[in-house]
Order: sequence, then structure tokens, then C-alpha cells
Amino acid sequence: MALLDFLPFGKKKLPVAQVLPVLPEEIYRTGVLDLQDVIAPHALRVSPRELDLGEKIARTFFVISYPRFLTTGWFSPIINMDKVLDISIFIHPMDTTEVLRKFQKKVAEVQSQIAAREEKGMVRNPQLDTAYADLEQLRDSLQQAQERIFEVGLYLTIYGATREEIDKVESEIRSVLESRLVYIRPALFQQEQGFRSTIPIASDELEVHTKLNSAPLSSVFPFISFDLTSNRGILFGINRHNSSLILFDRFSLENYNSVTFAKSGAGKSYATKLEILRSLMFDTEVIVIDPEREYEYLAETVGGRYFNISLSSEHHINPFDLPIPREDENPSDVLRNNIITLVGLFRIMLGGLTPEEDAVIDKAITETYALKDISADANFAAIEPPLLSDFELVLSGMEGSESLVQRLSKYTKGTWSGFMNRPTNVDMNKRLVVFSVRDMEDDLKPVAMYIITHHIWNTVRKELRKRLLVIDEAWWMMRSEDTASFLFSIAKRGRKYYLGISTITQDVSDFLNSPYGIPMITNSSIQILLRQSPTSVDLVQNTFKLSDEEKYLLLESDVGEGIFFAGLKHVAIKIIASYTEDQIITSDPSQILAIKKAKQERLATEEFGLDNQPQLSRAVEVPASAPMPPTTDAPEPPEPMRPIVATQKAPTQGEVSPPPPPSAQQLEVPSTVNQTPTTMPGLADKTPAITTGQGPDGQSPLGGAPAEH
Repeated sequence: MALLDFLPFGKKKLPVAQVLPVLPEEIYRTGVLDLQDVIAPHALRVSPRELDLGEKIARTFFVISYPRFLTTGWFSPIINMDKVLDISIFIHPMDTTEVLRKFQKKVAEVQSQIAAREEKGMVRNPQLDTAYADLEQLRDSLQQAQERIFEVGLYLTIYGATREEIDKVESEIRSVLESRLVYIRPALFQQEQGFRSTIPIASDELEVHTKLNSAPLSSVFPFISFDLTSNRGILFGINRHNSSLILFDRFSLENYNSVTFAKSGAGKSYATKLEILRSLMFDTEVIVIDPEREYEYLAETVGGRYFNISLSSEHHINPFDLPIPREDENPSDVLRNNIITLVGLFRIMLGGLTPEEDAVIDKAITETYALKDISADANFAAIEPPLLSDFELVLSGMEGSESLVQRLSKYTKGTWSGFMNRPTNVDMNKRLVVFSVRDMEDDLKPVAMYIITHHIWNTVRKELRKRLLVIDEAWWMMRSEDTASFLFSIAKRGRKYYLGISTITQDVSDFLNSPYGIPMITNSSIQILLRQSPTSVDLVQNTFKLSDEEKYLLLESDVGEGIFFAGLKHVAIKIIASYTEDQIITSDPSQILAIKKAKQERLATEEFGLDNQPQLSRAVEVPASAPMPPTTDAPEPPEPMRPIVATQKAPTQGEVSPPPPPSAQQLEVPSTVNQTPTTMPGLADKTPAITTGQGPDGQSPLGGAPAEH
């Protein structure tokens, strides 16, 4: 039977269907939604002018005409518009050989039109002449491979909840583009193709193209950012968009002030100290009001002055000090302004004043100055200003001042009397001066910051120099209307005295809730916004008119990242420092402890040596052939010797003291360390001994001056 299977009339076997196994992965995939199913709308209604996506309405446009010239960044207003829109740019390169062939025909056509008009004696057509010149120039550029021609399709899809909203967005976009002579048209009866052309699938279904050469096409490039690089100034950071350097000079703007807002730990003090360190390189004097003692190490490093203002401090500031008037200032105005400032100070110190008390205080200040023979005609450089106790004495003799004297007594006789009732003894003759108020009582911090600011203002007015006043945690001053008013007046007048003011705060609400908060911002040409907390970011957004993208940038920024405003420009910034700068300005507690530990180890190494042995105050190596001067009292010359490092203690009771050493005139040996004669401490039993120990009376046990450690 097996042979019959090969015959034509034999039975044919039916193919057996193969059963393939179904893998679990395939079963899982059948129940998984594709990405298109997730993002696609539930339904789609197509109309000639728009698409109804359910919750949104979409409308697509294409560009049909460009002007003769396109400037760089002409498309930026559309890209940065605070509207929901999709933009697609399709670029199709063309064959240069084919383009040149068409250009040859076009040039000949334009030439013939110009020649025909000339033969007929018609007036010259400027449009034809311009077209001919452009064609010739572009043809030369193509021939030299300096340019290429592209077919460009530029499509925009806008969205809105209602037709009224989408009509408004369309009107805004049209006005922006048509002001630049760029014209758009809606994709009539092609809205579905237009919508698919602007979603990120790289499908050009509209195919509405305009020919552009390389130069104008480059102006359409969407990813551009402002550049804040100048020829002078300091490095504030790096532009996060294009990695360019943000070099800026605050003293080149209309005013020299800045404000910095950031949450705690976002790097605001770090950025400020970095600006201070770099500003010192450009002959800028910097004065800092430091409420948390963060600038002490910086002042120590650069050789500045650091004043710790507290109740027990040795540094004092007399609020009655008067500045020396400049040549362009009237002494009477200086005295009057100082009296007004003191009235504001007493308003803070005494917890507010009634109109009657205000008048009494004003009169008492004037009489206190008169008590010291200080008037508008006095020589302010030779006067001795009164103290707070003098003011109290005058005030106590005035009618209706009982309550004022009682409230003032704690500043003159009470626990706070050592704060301001003394002459000024701070010297600001360094390029960096820091006033710390960390150890001051919280109730007195606004008073202390007011007095310090007043003293700084008097110093600034004495001599015209480029200065920067840094007020960290400025919300302390904004809590009181008088301190905020005084700070704002300095901010407005500082430019006249070449003074820039930098205010830093982490409490945005306290700063902006002050009536002088917004004016301080508007009078600051530089604003730095670092990472913000979710509770305050909305307030910052409304104040600085930020877009939602910029708002989220501030929420997601890392330490030292944010937005840098300078005039009308603003960029995303990343603040960077070199390793050396970081070691000087860091505020990280772990780094500060490591630096302090390293300093202590270095000092210990310098004092005791690398092998934990006491170092010699003088390391003397006596050569074997050193000649000994003749003397009748000196012992016989020692044998050749080597230096011995030892610590010889003073003899205790029962021990025999070594013989007294020879005098400096009797025994001098040349030193191989320095070429000056060095006295050898002593020679007992012909054994040289070099010691750094001290006896009970502070002298070396073998005589001579005490050792220096």
C-alpha cells in the first residue's frame, strides 16, 4: 500500500494543522492599551475651520508669506507666548543644481521685463530692480555653496475651551506675526491633516511649503534664550539654557540695587557671598549686615573687619553721631535729616509714639544737640556728639515726658544700657566690613539693624566710593514700618552716592506684605529668584509676572539654581564657584566643621611637628669645625656633635641645677639655618642641649628669654 501512495490515483493526505503554544506575554499584551489609545480623544468632530476634541477645540494655521528680511528671534514672541499651542516646522532641502537651473530662467525673465520697460520708456520699477539684485546675490551664494534652498512648512495649532477663547488666541497670534509681515491662513477643510501635522509624529500631511534660503531659515530656530554676557562685570553663574556665562555689572544699570528671594537652604547666602568675593576684585567696598554670623569666615579670609554687635559686645555705635557734610551738602539739611532719622529710631525703641510724643521727642533731640553746642553752623568734624543718657537728661526736664522717660530707662540704666549708650568705637577702614547681630536679643534686632544701617549711611555719605551694602534676612527690617521706610529711602538715594543695596530674604510674605516691599523690588534692577517653597511660589509668580513654566522651574530647581532678572531680560541661572571659593563661602555645616577640624590639625602640626614632638623655637646645627671664641670662663670646646631634640624640664627640689650657660658675647656659633649669629643655650658636661621648655618663672630653665609658641 505504501507504493500506491505515489501513484496519481492514490489517496492524498490532508495537511495536519500545527498548534502553536500561546505565551503568557502575548496574552498580557492583548489586554494592554497602546499609547495612542491613552492620548487619543474619545471622539472627534471635524468641521471646515476647527476640530472639536471634546474638552478642547483645536484650530490649525500655516504660514503662506514671509517678508524680504527676517530678523533673529522674530519667532520668539510666539514660542514664549503664555498660551497652549503646538508648533511644527518641516524642513525639506532642495537640490542646488535644480534650483540654479530655475534661477537662471527667473533671472532671464526679470531681465527681459526690465529691458521691455526701458524700451517703452516707462518709469523704472523698484520692485523689479530689487528682485533682480536679490536673485543675483542669492544665485552667487548658491554657486559658491554659501547658501542652500529649503522648502519650509510652518504650522501652528491653537487650543481653547470655547470658540470665543480660541478666536482671542488667534487674534493675538495674527497681530504678533503680521507686525513682522508674516501672514498665516487657517487650514480650511484640512483641519484633521493639520492637527496630525502638529502632533509629534513627524508627518507633514498639509504640505504647504515656502522656499527659504539658509540665512532666514536660521531665524526660525525656536530654541533661543537671552544672553547676559557683557564685556565687564562679575560672573553670577551659567545660563542653564545655552551654557553661556552670565557676566554682569550691577553698577552699569539705572540703579545698583538687587533683591534675592529663596527658601531656606536654596543657596541665597552662598550666591551673595560669591558676589561679594568677586566684587572685591573690582575695587568694590562691601558692607554686610549679618544676622546669623555667616560672613565671619569670609571677612577673616579677605582681611576685613568683623564686628559682633550685642549687649555684651565691646563694639558700640552712638546713634547721635553726625556725618561730615560734603561740599555739595548743606549742614542744616544734614542735621535735620539726622534728627528725623533719630525720631524714627525712638519710634521703634519705645514701641510707637503718639503725635504729642513725636513732637516732644523731636524737640528733645534738637535741645540735646544744642546742649553740646551743635547747630547748623558748627564744625561737624570737631564736635563731640551727645549720648543717649544726655538725651534722657534733656527729656526728663520736659513737660509730658514721664512715660517716654520710663520707657527709655531700660536703654540707659536697665539690661539694655550697654548697647548704645556709649561712644562709637567701630572703624570701617577695610574693604569688607561685617556687622553681626546674631547674639542680639530678637526684640532688639530691628533696633540694632536700624542703628547699624544709619551708621553705614553716615559713612557712605562722607566720601564717594563704589560700595555694596548687603542686608541678609532683610525681613527683619521690613517688619517695622520705620525701618522699612528708612531702608527704602537709602535704596532710592544710594545711586547718588555710588551705593548698591542687596537685600536677601527667605520670608517672602513678610517682605511683600510690607508697604515698602513692592517699591523695594521695583527700585532694584537685579532680581534673583532661587528655589521657592510651594506655599510662597504663587505670591512670587504674581509679583514677578512669571509664566507657569517659570513657576515650576523655581519649584524644581536644585540648590543654587533659579531665575536671574537684569533689567528687561531674565534667564535661568546656575550659580557655580571654584573649589577655593567654595571653601571660603560655604554655609554647609558639615563642610564648615571639616574646615575647622582641618585648621585645628594644621595649627597642631605647626606647633608640635609632624611626629607629635615639640618643635624647636630655633633649630641650630653646629658644625664639627665651628670655631669657638677664646674666653677665660668658658668650658673647653665640645666634641663634634649633632643636634639633639629634647625637652629639658626645670630642676625639681633635690636635683642639681646645671651650670649657667655662657653669655651671648662669650659663645656664638654660626647657624646653617640663617646666617645670623645664634646664641647656644648651654653646654653642660660637654653635651649640647637645645630646649624649648620653660621654668616656673616663665624663663627657659637654662636662662634667656621665654620660648615663643
